[in-house]
Amino acid sequence: MAWLSKKDLKIAMEVFAVFQWAFSVWLFVTTVISVNLYLVLYTRYWPITVVILIWLVFDWKTPERGGRRFLCVRRWSLWKLYCDYFPLRLLKTHEISPCHNYILVYHPHGLLCHSGFGNFATEASGFSKIFPGITPYVLTLGAFFWVPFFRDYAMSTGLCSVSRASIDYLLTQKGTGNMLVVVVGGLPECMHSVPGSTTLFLKKRTGFIHKALQHGAALIPAYAFGETELYGQYVFTPGSWINRFQKWFQRWTHVYPCAFYGRGFTENSWGFLPHAHPITTVVGEPLIVPKIEKPSQEVVDKYHALYVEALRKLFDKHKTQYGFSESQELVIV
Repeated sequence: MAWLSKKDLKIAMEVFAVFQWAFSVWLFVTTVISVNLYLVLYTRYWPITVVILIWLVFDWKTPERGGRRFLCVRRWSLWKLYCDYFPLRLLKTHEISPCHNYILVYHPHGLLCHSGFGNFATEASGFSKIFPGITPYVLTLGAFFWVPFFRDYAMSTGLCSVSRASIDYLLTQKGTGNMLVVVVGGLPECMHSVPGSTTLFLKKRTGFIHKALQHGAALIPAYAFGETELYGQYVFTPGSWINRFQKWFQRWTHVYPCAFYGRGFTENSWGFLPHAHPITTVVGEPLIVPKIEKPSQEVVDKYHALYVEALRKLFDKHKTQYGFSESQELVIV
């Protein structure tokens, strides 16, 4: 067998870097559950499981109190391979002062929010050089921190819980220069993540506006051009039994079970890895908001409208550079 060229070896390492993160949740969950069940049911080492559970209870609130980041983990060369796979690029359009706190609102969610993780939870795209003096906190579902060991892996990159308590803590107990990265479309937006889509689940998402006003944190719109190009989805006929099951599942769990697909370990194969497509995340101008401890719904709606307007302007200004036509518009649902 011929030796792999340096280019082929680099591509293989990039594929592994994406694979290990995309499927780390599943690997950690299955491994932790199976190993601990084995220890409890078939060995005398059940105290190990007890110790793990005790530590989990003791450490339960850490994801809501700034997490436990390690700069050395954020700087792993593995993440450079991860970002080079697509590749990912982070573009700043305005200066961000470290004298204030910010809520960066990231769009779109995509299937697995690859650009959001690569750009803000690692240093591979040069976040600290692009935004000196700013500390990013990528906020995600609290359920990810229920899994022993995976929670520590996630927190080491700067991930924290997206709960209200977590947001309040980060905006009051960590001084200034903090950037909370919130993917407001969440899991419901996944169903719109198909190539060419510009549909955002945003119309009824006002919680981030409320928190920004409560703490006087500036809002920063950010759009990742290319995030929805990474996977395809099977769209089933409305009213079919599969479509009815998807809606039923979403109604009970608030999670839409997408039938998505991508590539395998080789370029032209079928699988669940994302396609290698360039993604550029454009970070817009901060929208300054007043500090109002108890904002009325009218005030929240006012700043929500201002935010949507700022996001549309950001998208319209850059869309033709990244493959969209001049007539393409954001669709807010």
